[in-house]
Amino acid sequence: MGKKILKIGIPKGSLQDTTIRLFEKAGYRIRVSERSYFPVIDDEEIEPVLFRAQEMSRYVEDGIIDCGITGNDWIEENSSSVERVAGLVYAKQSMKPVRWVLAVPNSSAAKGVKDLKGKKIATELVKVTKKYLKANGIEAEVEFSWGATEVKPKMGIDAIVEITETGSSLRANDLKIIDTVCESTTQFIANRETWKDPWKREKIERVVMLLKGALLAEGKVGLKMNAMRGDVERIIAILPSMKAPTVAPLFDPKWVDIETIIDEADVKRLIPELRKAGATGIIEYPLNKVIY
Repeated sequence: MGKKILKIGIPKGSLQDTTIRLFEKAGYRIRVSERSYFPVIDDEEIEPVLFRAQEMSRYVEDGIIDCGITGNDWIEENSSSVERVAGLVYAKQSMKPVRWVLAVPNSSAAKGVKDLKGKKIATELVKVTKKYLKANGIEAEVEFSWGATEVKPKMGIDAIVEITETGSSLRANDLKIIDTVCESTTQFIANRETWKDPWKREKIERVVMLLKGALLAEGKVGLKMNAMRGDVERIIAILPSMKAPTVAPLFDPKWVDIETIIDEADVKRLIPELRKAGATGIIEYPLNKVIY
């Protein structure tokens, strides 16, 4: 009987670097060669392979790979029948959903989807766009775009549906957003037969738990400090915490150790307040994972 292997699809392209960094924070080191679609990972039970996010759900559905990471937008576009194991909210530039937006040239009189009746729209997300137009009662021509969609309005296309995180690329191409077609988050999906296999399911659940822990740790830090017992209540009242802060006695019975997790953005405001409230020996440290 051969060694059991879990084949995981890693999204090639815009999500690739962010995904590999997330796996690294989760404890898996992935090394990618420019000439290979088969990265190396430091887990002998996992075999990663690079696929475009647009194709990932089809390969998972067909059992070419056991599981993979892709956007909910492409699952919907491909009408793929897969097991949605977990939502992993991250994108290329941020830790929040991306948007597919309807955009037109700044010179266009169109202010909403109702103004595009009978017009021509270019997008990679054809099926989802057609569904959106139907829901709004609008008949328009939707054509598939092979890329560089932002420049299509300069070639006579009336509007585009394109993915965006910040809108900067659209603005750079003299386009304005007139509606949101859909939002999409990154999904960890599995083949339905794979999900029925006890060993593979448990392996997937372990990987997902660590990935979710790594995501939960994003933008957060640990904070540790000492305080006299008389100052504890005042210090804890200042601290925002994911759970109640941990308070542990020190060798000197007059002192305690306080430890908690906070948003990194709050550190510069909190540390001076904590010091003023009596905290001392304050240590800030980075987090790789937070598991509940």
